[in-house]
Amino acid sequence: MSINYHAFPELFKNLNVELRLRCVNKTMRSNLVTMKHVEIKDTHIFRPRYSETDQMGVVYYGNYAAYFEVGRVELLRRLGVSYAQLEADGTMLPVVHMSIDFKRGAKYDEEVQLETSINEFPTRKISFYHILKDKKGDTLVSGKVVLVFVDKITFKPKSCPEELTSLFSNLS
Repeated sequence: MSINYHAFPELFKNLNVELRLRCVNKTMRSNLVTMKHVEIKDTHIFRPRYSETDQMGVVYYGNYAAYFEVGRVELLRRLGVSYAQLEADGTMLPVVHMSIDFKRGAKYDEEVQLETSINEFPTRKISFYHILKDKKGDTLVSGKVVLVFVDKITFKPKSCPEELTSLFSNLS
C-alpha cells in the first residue's frame, strides 16, 4: 500500500506536516549523513464520559493510556493506515515505553483536545507524543508512547513496514 500525500490533499487537510532535514556527523565514518525529521500532528476533540472519571469527577489516571491509543489510531487513520491492516499484513505494534506527566486532570464532560504527533521517521520503533489540552489551550496531561514493530507470528522485532516507510517518504 502506498499513499501519495500530494494526490489526496482533502484526506490530509487537518493534518499538520512539517518536514526538516538535519545533518548528523557519524564519528565512525568521515562522511556526512542526511537524516529526515518529520513532524506530523493530528488533533482529536472529545469529552470524557462519566464512566471514565473517579468519585471526584476527574478522569481516572489509567484512562489516559486509552486516550493516547485513540490519538495514535486516529493519526494513522488520517494518514491512510489502519492498525487492522498492519496486523493483517503481519505486523504488530506492542507498547514498549509510556510516560505521562500530569498537570491537571480532565473533568467529566469537559471539552478537551488531544494533540498527537510523530516527530521522527519510524525505524524498528515509532514514537508518538501526546498533549491533552482544555478548551482554553492549557496543557492538562502530556506523554510519550513508544511502540516497536514486531512480526505477528514470531513476535521478533522487525523494521518499519514498507507501506509506512513509503508514506513518510512521500510526505517530503
